[in-house]
Amino acid sequence: MNHPVVARLAAAVSLSLLSLAALAQTAAPLKTEVATRVSAMYPWLDATYKDLHAHPEIAFQETRTAAKLAAEMRKLGFTVTEQVGQTGVVAVLKNGAGPTVLVRTELDGLPMEEKTGLPYASRARTKADDNFVTHSCGHDVHMASWLGTARTLTELKPQWHGTLVFIAQPAEEVVRGAKAMLADGLFTRFPKPDYAFALHSWPLAYGTVGFNSGPVSSNSDALEIQFKGRGGHGSAPDKALDPIAIAARFVVDVQTVVSREKDPKEFGVVTIGAIQGGTVGNIIPDNVQVRGTIRSYSPEVRAKLLDGIRRVANASAAMAGAPAPDVQIIPGGAAIVNNDELVRRTEAVFKDAFGADKAQRMPAMTASEDFSAYADQGIPSMFFFTGVYAPEAVAEAARPGGKPVAFNHSPFYAPVPEPSIKTAAQAMTLAVLNVMGSAAR
Repeated sequence: MNHPVVARLAAAVSLSLLSLAALAQTAAPLKTEVATRVSAMYPWLDATYKDLHAHPEIAFQETRTAAKLAAEMRKLGFTVTEQVGQTGVVAVLKNGAGPTVLVRTELDGLPMEEKTGLPYASRARTKADDNFVTHSCGHDVHMASWLGTARTLTELKPQWHGTLVFIAQPAEEVVRGAKAMLADGLFTRFPKPDYAFALHSWPLAYGTVGFNSGPVSSNSDALEIQFKGRGGHGSAPDKALDPIAIAARFVVDVQTVVSREKDPKEFGVVTIGAIQGGTVGNIIPDNVQVRGTIRSYSPEVRAKLLDGIRRVANASAAMAGAPAPDVQIIPGGAAIVNNDELVRRTEAVFKDAFGADKAQRMPAMTASEDFSAYADQGIPSMFFFTGVYAPEAVAEAARPGGKPVAFNHSPFYAPVPEPSIKTAAQAMTLAVLNVMGSAAR
């Protein structure tokens, strides 16, 4: 059928197919060159990764880690400023007129003991309280790939134009490092970016990249509640006012806010992680401390959960005739909301570089991240995930009854360095090149 509209549509489709073909032809040499350069530098990345893994430091105490990254960036030709937001590092490299692009990594480990048995496992301890410290969330993978991205981009300077702002942020695990860097003038002392990228290791198969538009992490808030009672003998509870019973009622009843007040199609979690009160079994204490975490994606669900927690806490105390509890809701990080246009633009490059089967959209994580603090400054941003485990292990874990792989924050979390770090460095390099006028677009 020879219809003018059909003819125009056919021409448009043909042009689109030609454009996609041209994209593949121009991106192919660049993706190959990026992969080749990352592979050539891998011995350096591997040694750096294992050193960082063996010497983790907790939030706002990452002095050795920050100094190591700062030294490496200076060698690459970046102008480096240290102690931004206390221990953060900002490295800037200008290469003519063009967009300014931020790439973030995190510095801190977690106060927990590593149990992987790896030859380079951490035995580090905190100086103040002698607790174990480990990189059980993959920040060492992030730092190694961050350095790999920086080095690859410096080697490919003829391929791009603009300004790189590479930041190594402290205290992500306590969701305070990004705010500290912003408060210390991150976007006034240094160029404010046009785009921002960050990645996170995830228990996916290595060689894979996951991403999505919209929310990709959760809002995070903490709750701290002190329930007040009147101490007494455990054999005569009628002579006391038992705050443990009040706290127990709250722990159970607060879940009805999740199951009966929140839209069941919307994500929301209230988890009680600590209850502290009393000394021995036959004494009723004067008070009990309850601590927990609240996670959500949408502002509406967040508000509903916070309101519900306050109501249930006060009601639990009122039912026992006890004084009103002290309820503190401590704001944490906001959900990261990826820019749709930037994701779609980067998705095409990822699929071309890694294959459509290994570069796929994935659901938002229920964990939280403070990378949102940068995106919330009005910067189009993209936060994506890279795999760290053998595909066979991930496939086995997905089978009913299969052996699970260790999740982030597990003492057994053990990323496979190669090719996990290579994939992360390649993906981040290509994402940056794609917005800086390279042939990858």
